[in-house]
Amino acid sequence: MASDEMELAGGKILASSEEGIGRVVFNQPEKRNAMSVEMWEGMVTALDRFEADAAVRVVVLSGAGDKAFVSGADISQFEKNRASADAQVEYDKITSAGRRRLAAFGKPLIAQIHGFCLGGGLGIAMNSDLRIASDDAQFGIPAARLGIAYTFDMVRQLVSLVGQAHARMVLYTGERIGAAEAERIGLVNRVVPVAGLEAEVTRLARIMAANAPLTIRAAKLAVTAAIRDESARDMPALDAAIAACFDSEDYREGRRAFAEKRKPAFRGR
Repeated sequence: MASDEMELAGGKILASSEEGIGRVVFNQPEKRNAMSVEMWEGMVTALDRFEADAAVRVVVLSGAGDKAFVSGADISQFEKNRASADAQVEYDKITSAGRRRLAAFGKPLIAQIHGFCLGGGLGIAMNSDLRIASDDAQFGIPAARLGIAYTFDMVRQLVSLVGQAHARMVLYTGERIGAAEAERIGLVNRVVPVAGLEAEVTRLARIMAANAPLTIRAAKLAVTAAIRDESARDMPALDAAIAACFDSEDYREGRRAFAEKRKPAFRGR
């Protein structure tokens, strides 16, 4: 039984946690989980709560239903929220805040991707630490077919994952690519059969939840620093995170467990 269940954005964002694993579900299956403004805000609220909950060590993002992870933006809100440059600025403030929250989240994020993963949905996935996809997944950024442009941060994230040549193909053509191609170019970490997707993601999440939280935090900070411009790297924070590992109870527990030939019980301190 999951604990701490939350319904946000009028039930379009569902959040729960169990055994160290938090889950955020994009719950608008009738629109292939297209993201409304309210859903972006609800996602941020859920992540804030999971960040503050020491019992949650890893978070899985997934889409409700069998059609999509997230198919992009909710086009029914375009006339209200994206009809002009000024309106787009306000819309971008909300969506950019959501992507920044994903990028700054201090615990591992796993995107559990099936079906459509398009536009802003791909942005959510790219800001996750791992992307595990089913073999029916389809990816794409259709901006060139809509006449809109994506932010620099989103394009930089794409380039960091697949390189500039593949990024140009994705952005210039607006074509969708399948799961196998997404894995080949580095857009996703792993592709599994549809029927085994949830089990594989849960397996990985359980491994991470059992590992030392301080070590994972330091590793996440290090990877983030490695792909940022040197001027944007927070090296003092990274150095402090590394030092905290060596001064931690978990490090002592890890040494004892190794000597005693048992699994360590890490507490995140």
